Amino acid sequence: YGYTFFHEMQFLAAQGYGVICPNPRGGLGYGEAFTAAVIKHYGQGDYEDCMASVDEALKLDTTIDPDRLYVAGGSYGGFMTNWIVTHTHRFKAAVTQRSIANWLSMYGTSDIGYFFTPWELEGKWTGDLSDVKSLWDFSPLAHIDFAQTPTLVMHSENDQRCPIGQGEEFYIGLKLHGVDTKFMRFPNATHELSRSGLPNLRLARLAALVDWFKTHSATEESHQA
Repeated sequence: YGYTFFHEMQFLAAQGYGVICPNPRGGLGYGEAFTAAVIKHYGQGDYEDCMASVDEALKLDTTIDPDRLYVAGGSYGGFMTNWIVTHTHRFKAAVTQRSIANWLSMYGTSDIGYFFTPWELEGKWTGDLSDVKSLWDFSPLAHIDFAQTPTLVMHSENDQRCPIGQGEEFYIGLKLHGVDTKFMRFPNATHELSRSGLPNLRLARLAALVDWFKTHSATEESHQA
């Protein structure tokens, strides 16, 4: 957030999409309380803020077709994309990248999982079943039976922050529930693919994202969000 140029939003806009980049609770720029509001509340106020941002955009720009909305995100945004498709059917297609799907496996496999998870969710791995339940309830995978949105899952093979198993678990969950999905693996890539990955992989990623949206659109006109 801020005034720094970010190519991805401009690229999508150039393809004819209206881009909404919300700053939900847990983000920066509105003080410490705003940033800390997401702690122990992942998928709650932040999800509500994202949906409210879409509602406001539809209100302000009547050229946006509410039946042709798409959602994409990476890392925390990947978690939020997973959460969105397991809690609403309002989006026509989704692209989730370097995401979190299961806090239980994230805890033990991520390079920051053992301390980040307790920080963010205030859960401790003690072996107590109540702790297991709290981590599972915060996991998008726990709600996969609600998912219907066609979802492209992208993940880098060398991602240590959100290991590729997170994407694999979510992909398998979608497949088991009959959801239209595709898994795209990026070799020789890390969590930083979209920002500092190999140029050919970065181009392939953007092309696949737009292609997924176009494939699941009735038309290819502008004014999509």
